[in-house]
Amino acid sequence: MYATGGLLSLIKPFAVDKGNGGYELTEECTMGFKKDFVWGAATSAYQVEGAYNEDGRGLSVWDVFTHEDGRVFGNHTGDIACDHYHKFREDVKLMGEIGIKAYRFSISWSRIIPNGTGTVNEAGIKFYSDLIDELLKNGIEPYITLFHWDYPYELYKRGGWMNPDSIKWFADYAELIVERFSDRVTHFITFNEPQCFIGAGFKNGEHAPGLKCPERDVFLMCHNVLKAHGAAVKAMRKAAKQPIKIGYAPTGTMPVPAEEKDIEAARRALFECPDIDAWVWGVSWWSDPVILGKYPEEGLKKYAEYLPEITDADMKLIHQPIDFYCQNIYQGVFVKADENGGSVRLPYKTGITKTAIQWNVVPECLRWGPRFLYERYSLPVYITENGMSAHDTVSLDGRVHDPNRIDYTHRHLIELEKAAKEGADIAGYFHWSLMDNFEWACGYSERFGLIYVDYDTQERIVKDSGYWYRDWIKNHVR
Repeated sequence: MYATGGLLSLIKPFAVDKGNGGYELTEECTMGFKKDFVWGAATSAYQVEGAYNEDGRGLSVWDVFTHEDGRVFGNHTGDIACDHYHKFREDVKLMGEIGIKAYRFSISWSRIIPNGTGTVNEAGIKFYSDLIDELLKNGIEPYITLFHWDYPYELYKRGGWMNPDSIKWFADYAELIVERFSDRVTHFITFNEPQCFIGAGFKNGEHAPGLKCPERDVFLMCHNVLKAHGAAVKAMRKAAKQPIKIGYAPTGTMPVPAEEKDIEAARRALFECPDIDAWVWGVSWWSDPVILGKYPEEGLKKYAEYLPEITDADMKLIHQPIDFYCQNIYQGVFVKADENGGSVRLPYKTGITKTAIQWNVVPECLRWGPRFLYERYSLPVYITENGMSAHDTVSLDGRVHDPNRIDYTHRHLIELEKAAKEGADIAGYFHWSLMDNFEWACGYSERFGLIYVDYDTQERIVKDSGYWYRDWIKNHVR
């Protein structure tokens, strides 16, 4: 038996349903997040926008991938998705109803520059400009993610991240976004989950473009992505019309100490470099170069035969100062120290709670992960994604009752508060996701949203969790 962070002590009434979608939060919910803490929700362009071939938008690798038979569950595509492209004003109104203070969204590179480089599509610029204006009009701060996996297909045909020119392609795109939007937007994130769009896209082939490349190629793409990040940061700083803040959003499963004596073992486990079969999912290989200016020594030795040439100039480019660090966290794994000063990952206990997508629920991941990350990188930490897929349905009363999502979110926020109390600078939390959407290889089979979407009618229904989150935010904004 190993520790679970005292979860039994948390089984108390945390909200009383007042009817009509309202909740009265109990005293246990009034926790001490700092005054400027950012409460938000997130989406990404391909998952919600639709309008894949409208108003001059070019193709992305996901457009091509999803139109190939058998690539995605049910042969679903993002052609329409949530039709956010046409319904964004309605969606912003719902954001106001939920009470979120910030909206993290990504920009479709090929909607802005159809060929990835060259001619700018002003219709695409107008869409995002109008979205930003609508958000600001409703008191919601926009957080822009530049890249959330939908790589322009025309650039992919030119070698994509294998091509050294990809560094400049991305920097030029980033410069354009900041030139056009930094008069109203101050927070930008370069890449979302590089582990996924490189690992799942080019190593195991589950995501677009669906390739299983040699390890040498995957390491080269990783290195070029990191250089593209650095080049983009430099370009964005120069193009900004006002002071801006820039972040970076990797992901990972967070090790949780089984007992207090295992804290150091869990910390080591988070930053160790996995063996070659799983290297792409590590944290330190993707984050140390950006923030510390060097690849971890363990990885340089472990992966030596696969690595591209890495120069001092490369590392200087990658290591551009950023203002905040993001982490997408959904899962944790319990860890204990072994007899040799290492760490051992424990099996999950029998009957552990799982989400609909079969992810194990370990709320303590949001305590220990952010704490370890802040200790190592000394930057304000945003949780830019956290949430769960649930078996949501519209009930006979017309509402969507999702108590599991409420409980999941509540337990994770309790743990996040512990990280803040223990000294980590936790700057914000973005629930994934604002609305049900296209969930990549799972198509529309998984629902992560605070808002239910009927994909046949495009009707939106705020779930109970959306109203709970509204009342949570009300009780925590000071």
